[in-house]
Amino acid sequence: MLTQDQDQKQRNWKPIIKAFEAVLGTNGVVQRREELITYECDGLTSYRQRPAVAVLPRTTEQVAAVVKICNQYAVPFIARGSGTGLSGGALPSEDSVLIVTSLMRQILSIDLDNQRIVVQPGVINSWVTQTVSGAGFYYAPDPSSQIICSIGGNVAENSGGVHCLKYGVTTNHVLGLKIVTPEGEIVDLGGQIPESPGYDLTGIFVGSEGTLGIATEITLRILKSAESICVLLADFTSVEAAGATVSDIISAGIIPGGMEMMDNVSINAVEDVVATNCYPRDATAILLVEIDGLEVEVAVNKQRVTDICKQNGARSVTSASDPETRLKLWKGRKAAFAAAGHLSPDYYVQDGVIPRTQLPYVLQEIEVLSQKFGYPIANVFHAGDGNLHPLILFDNAIPGALEKVEELGGEILKLCVRVGGSISGEHGIGADKKCYMPDMFSDVDLETMQWVRQVFNPQGLANPGKIFPTPRTCGEAANAIKNQHFEGVERF
Repeated sequence: MLTQDQDQKQRNWKPIIKAFEAVLGTNGVVQRREELITYECDGLTSYRQRPAVAVLPRTTEQVAAVVKICNQYAVPFIARGSGTGLSGGALPSEDSVLIVTSLMRQILSIDLDNQRIVVQPGVINSWVTQTVSGAGFYYAPDPSSQIICSIGGNVAENSGGVHCLKYGVTTNHVLGLKIVTPEGEIVDLGGQIPESPGYDLTGIFVGSEGTLGIATEITLRILKSAESICVLLADFTSVEAAGATVSDIISAGIIPGGMEMMDNVSINAVEDVVATNCYPRDATAILLVEIDGLEVEVAVNKQRVTDICKQNGARSVTSASDPETRLKLWKGRKAAFAAAGHLSPDYYVQDGVIPRTQLPYVLQEIEVLSQKFGYPIANVFHAGDGNLHPLILFDNAIPGALEKVEELGGEILKLCVRVGGSISGEHGIGADKKCYMPDMFSDVDLETMQWVRQVFNPQGLANPGKIFPTPRTCGEAANAIKNQHFEGVERF
């Protein structure tokens, strides 16, 4: 009997590729090694592995046909959207087929009366709002990568964004899905209304990171644009004061549309690159608070938020109500990840969640870890819902640096769990964080999740090696990540 490695080396790809070409045409199948470089990683660029083949379907039926071929030949497959994920969720394995949905870019229907829109998975996030904004609507989930990330990827990772404090993450805006199961069957989940009887299969699928199937049509909820919007920028001389302000605003019963915090390192990186001239370079931290709603409501809450900021020691509070200035204030925050690339040759971003009240303590502990490991950390986060994005700055050309940075990132995740938080808020688990799942979940929890996966994905062909630790004890070793899914994968 052949081992798995031997089977991979001896697999005859010719009939498989021929079957794919019969469905997609020769232009829909990418097999030349140099062309596959495009697909060797997602946004987690430290690890790269070219798939054996990449296919480019345009319809639900083509996706189903491709998946059935994979089942026929027992070939693992991974779905990929725009490739902007940050957890290695779309990282191929050597003997895999990458099903790329980037050509599935049709907006299938718009129903403004019932506030919904149906799109294919390759539609870019910002296109949804652009499509309906003229009629006074918008799509709420807005990741920083919204101008390039796809809706299919957002569904897979349950992506968040700046405005998810008040309006929720992707799962709160998905009404229904047409999916292709890992066995190639076409199934409808959810529907056209907010609530359906029976099990919430739509909720199970959103955030499943491609392990339960591939979404090919997505029905989204769109919202009516607010009558009035105001953005406030407050700057502070201490992170503790900014953190206390966040808690006090929520405690006062005010739920901003978004509330973001940036530390001094991030502030200066943004000003160096984007040059908004809005963020005080000498501030230890800034808060961006967006208030929306009826005009009278916004006017009252604007004053209340200003008062709370000043009571907590804000040096200044500026506000903007016109669209152009509001966009300028948000521009720096949206560009924070890109700006970090100008601070060092490489950076490694994590995505933990903590209770809001723990912000000051956790940021102090992150600074302690930064000093201990010897790597500077820039902090950018969705302060309102406690979603941290520490960016660890390093040089990957230095031998051993990546391993140390991964260990530091893991310590930050464990810290988040210890204070009652989570190892992911919106980036997903993927291949990057699966070894920390036992820090958050018991063996029984993980086994129960695996039961769900096995119901949808009995052969384990859909995105294997993601989310769950294999073996279970991998979380005990700091180097376990590279010993499992990353075994044999090139490190950069």
